[in-house]
Amino acid sequence: MNANNAVSTPPVELPFFELKVVRKAAVAKDTYWFELCHPQDLPLSPFTAGSHLTVQVPGGTRRNYSLCGDPANTNAYQIAVKRDALGRGGSIGMADHVRVGDLLSVSAPRNNFELHPRATNFLFIAGGIGITPILSMMRHIKTQGRGQFKLIYCTRDAQSTAFLQELTGPEFAGQVQLHHDHGDVNQALDFWPVFETPGNAHVYCCGPRGLMDAVADMSGHWPFGSIHFESFGVDARAYAANTAFTVRLHKTDVSVPVAADQTILEALRACGHHVPSSCESGTCGSCRTTLLSGEAEHRDMVLSDDEKATQIMVCVSRAKSTELVLDL
Repeated sequence: MNANNAVSTPPVELPFFELKVVRKAAVAKDTYWFELCHPQDLPLSPFTAGSHLTVQVPGGTRRNYSLCGDPANTNAYQIAVKRDALGRGGSIGMADHVRVGDLLSVSAPRNNFELHPRATNFLFIAGGIGITPILSMMRHIKTQGRGQFKLIYCTRDAQSTAFLQELTGPEFAGQVQLHHDHGDVNQALDFWPVFETPGNAHVYCCGPRGLMDAVADMSGHWPFGSIHFESFGVDARAYAANTAFTVRLHKTDVSVPVAADQTILEALRACGHHVPSSCESGTCGSCRTTLLSGEAEHRDMVLSDDEKATQIMVCVSRAKSTELVLDL
């Protein structure tokens, strides 16, 4: 999602096609890198830095993963996935069950986190697996020679720092600052010295909600449109455990059960009901749906407090009541 809570235009449902996993490697503790190629070794559709793919993971659910490779390489798509034992199962399926030689169903790349076309000075801030789109941006800038940049990358420790060898190698010498908090909130990086004096850089931030909140809090006085965010969704551990519930579609009076391990969007899709979607992480606003009744547990990063009474992002949010009635 870009700065200032900009909401992207709801996309057209994209077709899926199969790519072959040609390489898989661990790039940090519980983090795996995948290289995907056309089964017949044909060139792939071009993408821009900051783009992501939707992948149908083992089990049939769909998850979004940012491309981390250089956009100049159209022979392969590269993604990295952090295995999250407390997540919704997609990362576990990718980490534990996908092997070299497997075919994965994926969408064409699309971008909700594009580099500003006229910017020549960039500050990148990443946390954890949020390094993936940032790494693509850095590689693109290096290849194109289009400007200067600095990366601040916050992780727990060296073992959990994805792409540590690449980031500390000669390609990015002098442009990367690593910060490890060792799981102690008191050791989190203080961003105020970074943002105290507004600069002329465009800031791109991707990572956990806490990191993005810290950057947003410290950068409110920067020029309008210069701060950009991308997220992998809200940390589910901040909410009650998922339980099953029902959504009722007002226009047809059809009731759709939503399992504890399923999103509303997935349940609707499984029943043949199509809702526009893009990020599927509660950050772009594409799946905004009118909520007619019931109490929702909002897990998105888009809706204002006033909007939450009548709107819901069906890709991530759930129900506190036993039923939600949607204007579908």
